[in-house]
Amino acid sequence: MTKKKYFVHPQGLCESATIGAGTRVWAFAHVLPGARIGDDCNICDHTFVENDVILGDRVTVKCGVQLWDGLRVEDDVFIGPNATFANDRFPRSKRRPKNFLQTVLQTGASIGANATMLPGITVGRGAMVGAGAVVVESVPAYAIVAGNPARIVGYCDAGPRKASKTKLPEKPSLAGRTRVRGVFLAGLSEVADLRGGLIAAEVAKLLPFVIRRFFLVHHVPGREVRGQHAHRACHQFLVCVSGSCRVIADDGTRRQEFLLDRGSLGLYLPPMVWAAQFDYTADAGLLVLASHAYDAADYIRDYDEFLRAAARSR
Repeated sequence: MTKKKYFVHPQGLCESATIGAGTRVWAFAHVLPGARIGDDCNICDHTFVENDVILGDRVTVKCGVQLWDGLRVEDDVFIGPNATFANDRFPRSKRRPKNFLQTVLQTGASIGANATMLPGITVGRGAMVGAGAVVVESVPAYAIVAGNPARIVGYCDAGPRKASKTKLPEKPSLAGRTRVRGVFLAGLSEVADLRGGLIAAEVAKLLPFVIRRFFLVHHVPGREVRGQHAHRACHQFLVCVSGSCRVIADDGTRRQEFLLDRGSLGLYLPPMVWAAQFDYTADAGLLVLASHAYDAADYIRDYDEFLRAAARSR
């Protein structure tokens, strides 16, 4: 008889034969026959894994978690104690839907203790769901969400937020490059007196592109996220002319978060940089100057597709 390459505690019940090497199923855990579990996973005490569940490699499921039909968990995911998953938006006793909604936890995501995940959503790669959060919609890659309903409060591995109170010179070469390839902050000339304020810039000296389009984003509900895409060819320059918002820039290797909270501060985004704007104040107005006319084909809206394209462009 071939010796099993995984471990099941004497008080655990594992009915599935599709269990990867090095996986450990601990006491009072119950894994149903149809479940598929990858290599080197850790299924802790008092967990339940239903039939139509797929776990990748190196997944950790802490105590008190139930994984229901329709859940897809990719590699290196952490699921904290007592996290709750649902697979039916309108459950009724003895009324089983034809198909359960699929929930996907992408590679490297973490779900905090006691978080509640509504069905049919995707938690993006590397994202972090805070303890006790109630997640009602999909979470972007590397986003940190918290609260009820969960909203983005930051991004993982984004480094220290740039302090906008620092006075920046007008020339971008002096403003200092950021940790994200090609991205820079630029201070704009500002004059204020009793008559009010004036902000100005010599565009040809400031920007490495010719402006062919602009648009203004305003009246954004505070928890909404804008952007979440990259451009293949278009350059952009962002200025929050009123209120404030935060911007995440990501070149596929490094990411950084920026706070735009004054009209004399601008952020340049070159092509092939993934960007998202979030945490808008009620009075925020974000002016975007662009190098190209609108072209739907210029957008990359899927983060995994962006990572592949960014790797090819290096």
